[in-house]
Amino acid sequence: MGQDCDIDVRFFRPPPDLEGCFTTFSRLELTVPDGGTVQDYLQPEWANLRFFKGQPPVSEIPGGPVLENARLTATGPSSLPGRFELGTTRMWGIGLFPLGWARFIGVDASAHANQVVNGETDPVFARFGALADRLFTEDRDDETEFERLVAFFRSVDEPVKDEPRIRAVHAAIVDTDMSTVAELADRAGLSTRSLERLCRRHFGFSPKLLLRRQRFMRSLAAFMLHEGKHWSEVIDNHYHDQAHFVREFQAFMTMNPSEYAALPHPVLSAFMAERKRIWGSPAQTLDKP
Repeated sequence: MGQDCDIDVRFFRPPPDLEGCFTTFSRLELTVPDGGTVQDYLQPEWANLRFFKGQPPVSEIPGGPVLENARLTATGPSSLPGRFELGTTRMWGIGLFPLGWARFIGVDASAHANQVVNGETDPVFARFGALADRLFTEDRDDETEFERLVAFFRSVDEPVKDEPRIRAVHAAIVDTDMSTVAELADRAGLSTRSLERLCRRHFGFSPKLLLRRQRFMRSLAAFMLHEGKHWSEVIDNHYHDQAHFVREFQAFMTMNPSEYAALPHPVLSAFMAERKRIWGSPAQTLDKP
């Protein structure tokens, strides 16, 4: 398995009527020479739908089964890394904010956290299976394919009564000054108990874990975008010390920082750098709703 590849990626902003539901729509063209594959690790992120035309990935999240031969992979919110192996393919990725999960999936997000499934056969995501047949055009027309995605999501969009509260909690979570659950509840205007219920249902995790994940992802993204810097130069100022960061790294990535840094990241490094350049944010979890 080699790690040489050519990557072309584009990002598309959701239309105004779907604003706040999606991180981005992204189109990836991956070419791996001689029929080879590359391996990389997705970071903790929001839920995702990924459609493939070409070689489908081999995917797994720690503690779960290995998924193969899926044209549509559906992933719930994650607090663990997603290992994948991928060959030459064309992919559309749709990142679902918590509001998007509520409007388009509509089930308890915590029941699907840290899981990757075949979206065509899983009953929760099967409604999106039809897109796998009609999404891709023969001439790889980005604009036409994007329009098909948007049209489909508009056709299945359903309002949710929790929308104002979801937006308020999400905006508070991505605030870099936010450090405690009590502060989060106060900012969102909710009781701690109501915040807990809302976060688990629509965000997938407890408020405490969501704040920990934000802090961790700020540090990990800074490290990957500043090649040559040591972890101690980029860790978030909410960590007590470097040992605290190392423990959190192990919890979220199931490896220590030096092990992760030693791994090649042929897809993710290129994707994050281009995402930062075009979109202003290198990772889903750092996007503002």
